[in-house]
Amino acid sequence: MVTQFKAQPTTMAARGRENLELSEESIKLDSSIIAEDTELPKGSKITAVLDHGTSFWAHTSRLDVELQDGTSQSFFIKVISNTIGKNMVHGEFESMKTIYELSPEFAAKPVAWGAYQEAPDTYFFLCEYRDMTGDIPAPDEFTSHLAAMHKNSKSPTSKFGFHMDTYCGNLPQMNEWEDSWETFFTKNLKLALKLEAAARGWDPEFDELVPVVFDKVVPRLLRPLESEGRSIKPSLVHGDLWFSNSGVDATTNGSLIFDACCLYAHNEYEFGQWRPVCNRFGPDYLAAYQSHCEKSPPEEDYDGRLDLYKLRFNTHVSALFPENETLREQMLGDMRDLVQRYGGN
Repeated sequence: MVTQFKAQPTTMAARGRENLELSEESIKLDSSIIAEDTELPKGSKITAVLDHGTSFWAHTSRLDVELQDGTSQSFFIKVISNTIGKNMVHGEFESMKTIYELSPEFAAKPVAWGAYQEAPDTYFFLCEYRDMTGDIPAPDEFTSHLAAMHKNSKSPTSKFGFHMDTYCGNLPQMNEWEDSWETFFTKNLKLALKLEAAARGWDPEFDELVPVVFDKVVPRLLRPLESEGRSIKPSLVHGDLWFSNSGVDATTNGSLIFDACCLYAHNEYEFGQWRPVCNRFGPDYLAAYQSHCEKSPPEEDYDGRLDLYKLRFNTHVSALFPENETLREQMLGDMRDLVQRYGGN
């Protein structure tokens, strides 16, 4: 599929799957259940179920299928358990469906999501399999598709949000429709902070930093986008676009994105995830994107906005992996920096 997952730290991946109570028994059932499911081409037979890639939260496999006419086809399946797992694969299906309908060259075709018939409380996401090279996409080719997706998308409500909850990792993000980007982002960041504090406990430094972030930093950086005659279009964004959620199709050499948790947002929100150096989508990718889509005015706030969006992603990641102490310090560092730069009167 669009998913040749890159290897992730084993301990984190194992812990995520264990938390979702995925058993080896339910993993083995996928071929017998999906073979009976009408989502695969009629008359097809599964010839192989092969472990494929690595995911923090799920078991991932490639299904090799013999079609009724004797030809072969492959699919990618992600299997996960319990109510959170159900919500995750549903949100991923709706996200990838929305991307595919807008930019079919940029994503593998999603086929189905649903529940196993024989394994209780077990759910799957199924899409076409796309073999990938293992490289990250070239800046200009990749960002040309991304910019087109941002520019050509249209929110069905003309608001910021999405028609259902989506999950970044195994935690939800706030997707309720809002007219104002500042209002939407504030709610989104507050949820991320709530999840982070629930996972790690309240940090005493929050008492000083958090009120300033919401009372001064967010209005200072986001309100100008929608004042003095300015406005921003709600654009479809991937929602978790780090380099491991992208790839290069081995057949077409075209860019692909996957594992999305979509929302309609300020297009620059996508790049908060690009700020950390470890993401590998560095300044050359931002420069390439800007050749296709200019910075939002006021341009002088661009770096500050991206650092604010980075805080949202780093807060969510800190909530996802509370055993990693450096992630909270990274988030606190983001807060201190933004408060120092934009927290004055």
